[in-house]
Amino acid sequence: MMDLSALVLPDRDPAAFVCDVRAAESLGLRTVWTYDHLTWTALKDRPWHAAVPMLAAAAVSTSRVRLGTQVATPNYRHPVTFAKEIMTLDHLSGGRLEIGVGAGAEGADAAVLGDAPRSLSERAERFAEWLALLDRLLTHDISTVRGPRYSAVEARQIPGCLQRPRVPLTVAATGPRALRLAARHGQAWVTYGPYRRQDDPEGWFAALQEQGRALGAALEAEGRPPSALRRIAQVALDMAWPFESQDRYADFVGRLRETGFDELTLHWPRPDDGKGMPSGALDFVAATHQLPRKAD
Repeated sequence: MMDLSALVLPDRDPAAFVCDVRAAESLGLRTVWTYDHLTWTALKDRPWHAAVPMLAAAAVSTSRVRLGTQVATPNYRHPVTFAKEIMTLDHLSGGRLEIGVGAGAEGADAAVLGDAPRSLSERAERFAEWLALLDRLLTHDISTVRGPRYSAVEARQIPGCLQRPRVPLTVAATGPRALRLAARHGQAWVTYGPYRRQDDPEGWFAALQEQGRALGAALEAEGRPPSALRRIAQVALDMAWPFESQDRYADFVGRLRETGFDELTLHWPRPDDGKGMPSGALDFVAATHQLPRKAD
């Protein structure tokens, strides 16, 4: 059976955020993720909280569900400081942390520190360096690395992650460069499918199949088996067609499983603004995934 995870946005009061995370845990979800941004274009004039403190609050308020970012990027995070936060969150959660990472798109987060716009190639090169250093920091007590963009001088990671050899990394990737990094560094891969075909079911599945084949080739090149990475599909915030009926959703999950995916991430229902999974779909979603608890 395919695992089910949820994305809970960090735009609500922290107590409400924790309440949603606990509801997802009670339902039996595997993971609750949250976006790691400083602001979000769709909600730019509304409250928006930082991911790390929100995950810390969730970590000490839950006991079973795994927690993580989808996804942290180099847009405003330095590997040295972020590695320390990851290590601490891993201990706060009792070893339930997963960190999703990605190259970072152009937008508010990329401009907030006053950096000049970067091309797609420049962002890919930056991500490769950033991810390699983050990986090293999370697996070594003391690191000294000097790179063209990022350096660490006697950066200490003591006592290290609770999970060994480090917190699992989930790498967001759709193109060949990022897929190679997922194959090299990742324990999981997440994709939202094609960038501009979210309303086309057949095109969406075709894109996932193509990406999956490319990931398989990248894993082979790295000398890793196809089973080395969990495969996670993320349903976009405005992707409504999987929830048209219980049968449509069951078919959707079945096709994802046939395509080789292990986990599905949905946006937790938001009755206040209608964004995310429809509240009325939660019961049949839970039934389809054979979750042990009924939705409240």
